[in-house]
Amino acid sequence: MRALRSPKVLAGSALLLVLLLLAAVGPLIAPHSADWQADRTSGLPLAPSGRFWLGTDQQQHDLFSRLLSGGRDTLLISFLAGLFACVLSVAVGVTAGFVGGLVDDLLSALANIFLALPGLLILMVIMKPLPPSETSNPLLIGSVIALTAWAWGARVLRAQTLALRAADYVEAARVIGERTWRIILFEVVPNLLPILASAFIFTVIYGIGTYTALAWLGVISPASVTWGTVLNEAQSSGAAVNGYWWWYLPPALAVALVGIALALVNFGIDEVINPRLTSARTGRARGVVFRLGLTPVLKSAAPQAAPSTPAPLKEAQP
Repeated sequence: MRALRSPKVLAGSALLLVLLLLAAVGPLIAPHSADWQADRTSGLPLAPSGRFWLGTDQQQHDLFSRLLSGGRDTLLISFLAGLFACVLSVAVGVTAGFVGGLVDDLLSALANIFLALPGLLILMVIMKPLPPSETSNPLLIGSVIALTAWAWGARVLRAQTLALRAADYVEAARVIGERTWRIILFEVVPNLLPILASAFIFTVIYGIGTYTALAWLGVISPASVTWGTVLNEAQSSGAAVNGYWWWYLPPALAVALVGIALALVNFGIDEVINPRLTSARTGRARGVVFRLGLTPVLKSAAPQAAPSTPAPLKEAQP
């Protein structure tokens, strides 16, 4: 597969693999538990030192241990949101594009409604009344985030399905009597896998950003230690104002690194499935001019001037 040879995909996958491994084994290799306190009497955060690599917060929690422990739920919820959103995108987008007619109109209208809704505000309205025990459930939170993340992928998949439903192999499957659901699963969806992978990665990026924002705003239960809840505690205690950079900077960088890794993978896949980007990168389409919003055209040679007709010679006057 060409995508696996892309430098962006390789760099992003390597960085993402390291972060996933740290998130998976983080609670096991952390020096202390997330709730461990170095001193219950002092309320002054300690700067990074040889004993506490990332310092402590006001409750004397080891921030390095909380950073390692907080990555598991953050990444788990983000990937669950991406998975659930992709399932909804395929169910709605591919069905709308393949069936057409009234079904297409209704499902497209539904996707447009969800695209117009303010996702973060809707999530806050849904999750705020929930009890604290439910706001720390990764499966529930991932499902709720997926409700506001599937519409964009559904529109993209619908557009591609409209182009594929008239393909020869799809028509051949219809002629031999294949059922609609079987044609969709075995003829259409396999040809949408690169686009589906890109939509999944985009949704995971949206999921980690949304979950971190919800935790930072205090919607997620503070009992579950995540990168977002650490940021919420830092904001509530005025860490930025007081100069406690070691409290909020490491979790913010961790979220940013996950987003960068996923974005690199997404850009690499996009270069493979988008011919215009591939041609511009490899230079195989020589003489083609790529400009934003314009159709690429071949440069034509400058028209040669037509040969001038020699003037008739005048006869000599006697």
